Amino acid sequence: MGKIKKILISQKEPKNLAPYAALSEKFGVSVEFRPFYLVEPLSSREFRSQRINILDFTAVVFSSRHAIDAFFALCEELRIKVPETMKYFCTTDIVAMYLQKHIVYRKRKIFFGDGTPASVLAQIGTRHAGEHFLVATSDTGGSLVRLFDEKGLDYKTAVLVKSVSQDLKDVDLAAYDLVVLYNPADVKSLRENYPDFQPGGTRFGAYGKSIVKAMEEAGLETAFRAPSPEAPSAAKAIELYLEQNQ
Repeated sequence: MGKIKKILISQKEPKNLAPYAALSEKFGVSVEFRPFYLVEPLSSREFRSQRINILDFTAVVFSSRHAIDAFFALCEELRIKVPETMKYFCTTDIVAMYLQKHIVYRKRKIFFGDGTPASVLAQIGTRHAGEHFLVATSDTGGSLVRLFDEKGLDYKTAVLVKSVSQDLKDVDLAAYDLVVLYNPADVKSLRENYPDFQPGGTRFGAYGKSIVKAMEEAGLETAFRAPSPEAPSAAKAIELYLEQNQ
């Protein structure tokens, strides 16, 4: 394969472009950003079809800020007053801190892990094992439920947000030498926009564990997979790949 000159990343442009500017300077590549999909909240009608009563639960589990916004928007639209006794379990401290947008932050009812499903279960432990959990998920599913089953916890899942593919018809995917995908919804959008697409000389990078299986099922080989101890960020993963393949 030839040298990589053009890179497309399936995300919106980050606020900190410095790592990518460094890539351009070091390797002479151009890096472009384009979201392949957007996350949108479910309408109240879509949510009601799941036959879930929020007030039946004593704890909610969040893994994203999108889900938090969707949850409280639904509560407002459905005129549900969330009790102050509700407990919130979040995958990370960043997600937990985002709750301040909607509620008064109190440590006694907000708990967070380190980004892994196991860390959320550790926060629940035995002390909170008797709660009735509502696990907020996206339409691409969640990895927490298996652990909830293993622990025998009382829970239900609720889809609060959905991924909506974006129109990418103006993007000539074959013009890029490397495309970095992050989410199974990226693969879905790619297939919807380019049903006859063949990789040809385009290489694909995978950032995130959930994307790898989706890429394999779509017949897209991964040039590299991240994050890893050596490449905790997409920019670092690209840098390491270019060092070995330019």
